[in-house]
Amino acid sequence: MNQKPAFIKELSLPAIAAPMFLISGPKLVVECCKNGIVGTFPALNQRTSEGFEDWLVEIKSELQKFEEETGKKAAPFGVNLIVHPTNPRLEADIKLCVKHQVPIIITSLGAVSMVVDAIHSYGGLVFHDIIKKRHAEKAQEAGVDGLILVAAGAGGHAGTINPMTLVAEIKKFFHKTIILSGCISTGRDIASALQMGADLAYMGTRFINTDEAKAPDEYKKMIIDAGANDVVYTAAISGVHANFLGASLKAAGLTEEDLKKDRKIDFGKELDTEAKAWKTIWSAGQGSALIDDSLPIAELVDHLKSEFKAAIEEQIKVLETYPK
Repeated sequence: MNQKPAFIKELSLPAIAAPMFLISGPKLVVECCKNGIVGTFPALNQRTSEGFEDWLVEIKSELQKFEEETGKKAAPFGVNLIVHPTNPRLEADIKLCVKHQVPIIITSLGAVSMVVDAIHSYGGLVFHDIIKKRHAEKAQEAGVDGLILVAAGAGGHAGTINPMTLVAEIKKFFHKTIILSGCISTGRDIASALQMGADLAYMGTRFINTDEAKAPDEYKKMIIDAGANDVVYTAAISGVHANFLGASLKAAGLTEEDLKKDRKIDFGKELDTEAKAWKTIWSAGQGSALIDDSLPIAELVDHLKSEFKAAIEEQIKVLETYPK
């Protein structure tokens, strides 16, 4: 039985622009969806549930207007929810997602059947991010529709497992949608994700360097200047291991000793405030090494589509070399 959602075949490119803390907003989401890929944002990028609902209304209105004016179907959009006791807004934000029938919900830090049931009540889909097999098994038990495999080198809270191994291991028991995250910056990378067995590619860092992202110019330039070795994997910032741009860590005054800590550092002592830390310490994946520009989303998607098509055509030619 086919357990893959129908929308995948309707995309212009098998890709999701990942929800990025402080970076993703309505403008980015809408432009992604208009150009045929899934746009997403974290609910907590709005400070209140009221503000979150305003964004939902804005996104739905803009996409409806686009469809009416062009006759084209926009890609679905998604919202990232932090499913953890430390998120006091979870219940209120879930109710708003149900009220506005958000097509895709991305859950982090907890796969809970209650959340899945609420989203399934109106036909929505739930994708859950994982970094290891045990997390995937728990998410499967909760009834999620897809898994986002956050492999080594991804921006933010990344895992450490090679993507080829991670996809193969999870596909042994999970037969729904597989979404691969980690160092995906080009159309060729998207094609590679599909060859490994993923259904969709999950791209974060590449969409920081777009006109519609809420990232400051200094952030975008730092990504352009960064190589793979300039990305630092540390638990010192949030208490959970994640990848950050080394230049931003250095600019914040953090030392190598600070970054070796397995627990969250005291920002109150080591920086002016924790809020300042999150505004000046910038996350990115090792895929930064392949990013050398900042573009409007429409132009970026066109480039990705061209690269994706060229990569697939090259692979078709490989069959001529190895026909048996």
